[in-house]
Amino acid sequence: MTTLITGVGLIGTSFARFALDREERLVFVDSEPRTDYLREQLGDANVSIVRRDIRDLPALIQTMRDFEVDTVVHTAGLIGARVAEALYTGLQINVQGTINVAEAVRLSGVRRLVHVSTFGVYDRTKEGDVPITEDFPLGGSNPYSASKVANELMVSTYHHHYGFELVILRPANVYGVGHFWAGSGGGATVQQIIEAGISGEMLRMPPTRDFEYVYAKDVGSAINQAATVPAPEQIAFNVGSGVITTFGDLVEAAKTALPRLSIEPTEGGSPTPAIRQPMDLSASASHLNWKPQFPLEKGFQDYAQELGSR
Repeated sequence: MTTLITGVGLIGTSFARFALDREERLVFVDSEPRTDYLREQLGDANVSIVRRDIRDLPALIQTMRDFEVDTVVHTAGLIGARVAEALYTGLQINVQGTINVAEAVRLSGVRRLVHVSTFGVYDRTKEGDVPITEDFPLGGSNPYSASKVANELMVSTYHHHYGFELVILRPANVYGVGHFWAGSGGGATVQQIIEAGISGEMLRMPPTRDFEYVYAKDVGSAINQAATVPAPEQIAFNVGSGVITTFGDLVEAAKTALPRLSIEPTEGGSPTPAIRQPMDLSASASHLNWKPQFPLEKGFQDYAQELGSR
């Protein structure tokens, strides 16, 4: 059995660790694969790397056919403000790239597509006081969210029209040892905090907005479940912690894991309103047999150990 992963990034490599434990054959597709990061994440694991852009449909089809791919895990794309830096290009990568992945899955006879979306697809203007389930209204209030909503609509349409298996995952703000080339501001901020805790140097930064966080290893295990469980009737699933974390919570958890940490809040911060509702994880538990294993303090401790060893 072979799984193709689009994107040599934090989420794809976190899943790859679980797939390798199952002795799955893996092939990464990335236009600019960071082989040093891949080596840091997976060591000397025997994986294939194909240097191709997801906007190149013929290359995707050829790769899936050459490697006789059974499952595709789609993680590639730009995140956050990176989408808006050059909007046409950002949407080409995120939306057209995803359409190409779905079309290549169809034409290559791939059994299952696991599409990694985001909790950013939810329309937060409609927030209430209870955890958000997967049937909560979607809405794209910025280019990134709009592209991810569009992606979910596209892959769902392909699934219903052509019949391949589909699982959509909506992770919260993912943190873990990464290179953050794609634009994960939240992930880069957490890594700054962990690095400061390891070094003991004072970190001056504006407060972050309230967020729901999830550790990359938990996301990796969720993808692994999505790729291997019998095809669930439900398509979309929340992947988070079920907890909203304030900046104060974030700092306290980091100080517990890293007592040398010293942070001085500065003026500024995100103008985006804080989110109030965490995600409901009950569907992921019942259909994917998945629950997060890393509460924030435990995640930070593991993160610091891994980052420090590098």
